[in-house]
Amino acid sequence: MAFYKVMCLAAGLMLLTQESESQLNVCGQPKLSTKIVGGQEASPGSWPWQVSLLKSGKHACGGSLINSQWVLTAAHCCRSFTVSSLTVNLGRQSLQGSNPNAVSRTVTQIINHPNYNSGTYDSDVCLLRLSSPVTFNNYISPVCLAASDSIFYSGVNSWVTGWGSTREGASVPSPNLMEVQVPVVGNRKCNCNYGAGSITDNMICAGLSAGGKDSCQGDSGGPMVIKQSGRWIQAGVVSFGTGCARPNLPGVYTRVSKYQTWIRSLISSNQPGFMRFTSTGTNSDLSVSCKGLPPVPTTIPTTTIPTTTITTTTISAVVCGQAPRSSHILGGTSVAIAGSWPWMASLQKNGSHVCSGTLVALDSVLSNVDCFSSSPVASEWTVVLGRLKLNGSNPFEVTLNVTNITLSNTTGTNIAILRLSAQPTLTDYIQPICLDNGRTFAEGLACWAAGWSPGRGGAEEVMQQFQTSVVNCGNSSSSESICTDVFALQQGDSGGPLMCKQGGSWFQAVVLTAPSSSARRRRSSVMTFTRVSTFNSFLTKTLGTLLSPASNTITNTTTTRSTYTTTTTTATTTDSNSVFDSSEGRPAHSFVFVFVHLLSLTFCLQLCL
Repeated sequence: MAFYKVMCLAAGLMLLTQESESQLNVCGQPKLSTKIVGGQEASPGSWPWQVSLLKSGKHACGGSLINSQWVLTAAHCCRSFTVSSLTVNLGRQSLQGSNPNAVSRTVTQIINHPNYNSGTYDSDVCLLRLSSPVTFNNYISPVCLAASDSIFYSGVNSWVTGWGSTREGASVPSPNLMEVQVPVVGNRKCNCNYGAGSITDNMICAGLSAGGKDSCQGDSGGPMVIKQSGRWIQAGVVSFGTGCARPNLPGVYTRVSKYQTWIRSLISSNQPGFMRFTSTGTNSDLSVSCKGLPPVPTTIPTTTIPTTTITTTTISAVVCGQAPRSSHILGGTSVAIAGSWPWMASLQKNGSHVCSGTLVALDSVLSNVDCFSSSPVASEWTVVLGRLKLNGSNPFEVTLNVTNITLSNTTGTNIAILRLSAQPTLTDYIQPICLDNGRTFAEGLACWAAGWSPGRGGAEEVMQQFQTSVVNCGNSSSSESICTDVFALQQGDSGGPLMCKQGGSWFQAVVLTAPSSSARRRRSSVMTFTRVSTFNSFLTKTLGTLLSPASNTITNTTTTRSTYTTTTTTATTTDSNSVFDSSEGRPAHSFVFVFVHLLSLTFCLQLCL
């Protein structure tokens, strides 16, 4: 009988000690962090989550290990990386000589935040997926991440680590891992330092008013961490600053707590350990004011019932077919310019352009079914929006993963809808196009096609655009067809649009199909296409309500983006940043997990008695 009791107890303990849904049981606890002195070399093992990102074998940026297979870093670092050129070093102490505790991994995925702005460094955050998991030890273990309801007051001490330059203007990184202690600077104060509006809620600042301590070039992407209850919590990702360690110009970091939902949406197993950081006392940053800085929101005593103030702003709903920078399109030039066709998308498989497409909803791209196999694998594809050139710099582009590909299933021509992992921020260079739902395109109407194909557009392979006109289809006329004069169409153009402007908005009349290389070339003065309106039932089923052109503008009450209607709640102010729902501090089902296992243990013990 004693044997059965032992077995029951063992089974119960196994139930309670199963691997959790996150890294909370292991994160933020360096086993060798016995000595921390600001502004000098770090002891081996002091910061076991610190990684070095090597581009073609040379240190380029820092990063932090957040679970056994994912690294958090800065988007401005990732923009210069490719999967083939990037190596991640973990457990490393020195950039030179022997590192007996170091291990290396290649990466299989680079995911920039879809809202990253290279001009302002807003949402400067990126995730890297390692080629295989690492084993945790004294020198390699993950850091905890600040949960979305974390609060960081001015003066809270933080630590920044990296191999960056130890002085402004130095061109070489530090050979050894360095550490420095710097206090948090409130966002209001930081905005006054850099100019009101420069520091967004997605950023957090840290530095001394007298200068002298800071992160610097080469530290980008590395962690800014704060200790609470024996755990190290990453509050920031090294992002930018004016110079290094200058007086009244603190370092600026990406605020990790703002990205809990995004990180969790991409990491499906062994999610990073998110912990709430709470500052005590009062927030001195609320007393800061300067030119251009908005006043502090009204504070309501905690003993009263919070009231809701609705800010009413009349703005336009999201509309389709608007190209703010396309007014120059009058002649027959074949070379497009940035923003000419802001809905154009480059569909890439394993990093290479395959087909064109168009943004037709806030999270969906339309293309041709011929670009895909009968059972396409969404994870193999990415979509690039805001792109002008296939080669060279594209400062306005955003790359998004594809989560689902839906193919129409009709006889003859078919189309495809690609669902994106996130909604891109709409700009002059990224806008959706309207879809033809049965409009009349009169003979003689000028229309355009656009796309990319290898060998066109010079060395940079700039997007090409072609003007044509609607013509009579003759004997092949039908409500499902539209015909145009002949224009150059190549394989890389497949999936792109034939676009016609009506009433000040651009409508996509056709999803282009490139001619088969094996097809017999016919001498013809007419090209015949299947109209988009033919697929209306498929499109509405897949996309829902289609976007409307500007003439159908709706007035909404909102305080944020025009895609949502929100209210501004006046509440007790504790920080210059929005305080999110505290329920995101841990997995929603963690309490259920423990409760079920406790019941199982009790039942098991009753059986053994």
